[in-house]
Amino acid sequence: MVKVKAILKLGLLISLLLVALFTFQRLTFTDLNLFVRSMSSQQPTAKPINLKCGLSRPCPAKHFAFKMNSGAASIVGPKICVEDNILMSGVKNNVGRGLNIALVNGSTGILIKTAYFDMWAGDIKLLIKFLKSIEQGTLVMMATFDDSSTKLNEEARKLIGDLGSSSISAVKFRDNWIFVGGKGIKRKSPFEQVCSPTADLNKGGHL
Repeated sequence: MVKVKAILKLGLLISLLLVALFTFQRLTFTDLNLFVRSMSSQQPTAKPINLKCGLSRPCPAKHFAFKMNSGAASIVGPKICVEDNILMSGVKNNVGRGLNIALVNGSTGILIKTAYFDMWAGDIKLLIKFLKSIEQGTLVMMATFDDSSTKLNEEARKLIGDLGSSSISAVKFRDNWIFVGGKGIKRKSPFEQVCSPTADLNKGGHL
């Protein structure tokens, strides 16, 4: 009888020890999971990289970042950005109907001047004079707004073609067109797009 009680006590003690061990393991693993979760939540989140002109990837060294938008119909004006500096936009109040042009120093990326020329009711001689005055090594950035072709004659189109444009001869009434060329360029520019008036254009990259 004494042996039976001793055995029962021993069995009860072993059961209590197993229950205690199981509970300890559960608490330990639960605490560990909470700790890991807590530590992971405290990991610093990577800050988004703000690239120049809102581009999707950085430019190679010794290149200028740029992004351009043509005007949308006669409502939203064009926008030209170089090296994270807005050169022309509706907000800056320096864009207008017709051809919008920004001249940029080809060595430094610094803005030289901006201008826009009304190709519906303006004087084409003013555009021709401006184009002829551009100095060698200057980057020339152009974006249309509303109509940019009605007054655009063959002389003006040829001068723009000499800056590297391959599509200027095809630009029609209210077409959307953006272009980056240069005075003294030896080949046609890869930075050019033209489309119908139903869509606005935007282009970005590096020069």
